[in-house]
Amino acid sequence: MLETRKLCKSFGAIDVTKSVSIKLERGERRVILGPNGAGKTTLFNQLVGELRPDSGEIHLAGEDVTALPVAARTRRGLSRSYQKNTLFDGLTVEENLSLAAAVATGHESSMWVDSLTRPDVREIVQEVANQVNLMPYLHAKVSAVSYGVRRQLEVGVALATRPLVLLMDEPTSGVGPEMSKGFHDLLNNLPRDLTLLIIEHDMDLAFDVADTITVLNYGEVVFDGEPEAARGSSLLKEIYLGSWEDA
Repeated sequence: MLETRKLCKSFGAIDVTKSVSIKLERGERRVILGPNGAGKTTLFNQLVGELRPDSGEIHLAGEDVTALPVAARTRRGLSRSYQKNTLFDGLTVEENLSLAAAVATGHESSMWVDSLTRPDVREIVQEVANQVNLMPYLHAKVSAVSYGVRRQLEVGVALATRPLVLLMDEPTSGVGPEMSKGFHDLLNNLPRDLTLLIIEHDMDLAFDVADTITVLNYGEVVFDGEPEAARGSSLLKEIYLGSWEDA
């Protein structure tokens, strides 16, 4: 469903991704781990089209999308939630979801017209709001809701584009233990045919949701396999300076 082939990106003399090759099957849930500076977010930026790789290829559902811009990849089914909120604070939760749903339904050219008047858009908004537990907040302005709700909305906006593949950059970043548990439940309740690629620092979440774990270190893939194999990897324990023991 999503594949990279020998993806390379450098900034000056620093190689940030070095010949990264990964392949996700439809419905797979893969977590990317790695210390700070490992190249995880740079990899995501290349996948969605915000950064152009120096070399290598990106394939989505069998199509080479390496040269396509962000919007074209979104239309083909690749969506992303960010580590930092990228929402419209002056709009309501419902309106934020409706703008994303307008893209999914082919109404993006008129998305600033009241997209909520369209039945297909409203259907997506209601479905996604239920999926990510946003129904109580639909009519609240984003600026008035808690940080945790904003994190849920980030995921909801990505889901409202009807993706085949959803990239999530540290979805539990900055939330407390209770909200982190809520994200465990949210991710586990997403449709199983949705392919997930998640950057995560929370080891409990990583091992709970992952079918596969990929570890980057200094821009290179140093591990790619099942969670149980990751637990027993001496290399990963060394990279994480013992924190793996707590996973």
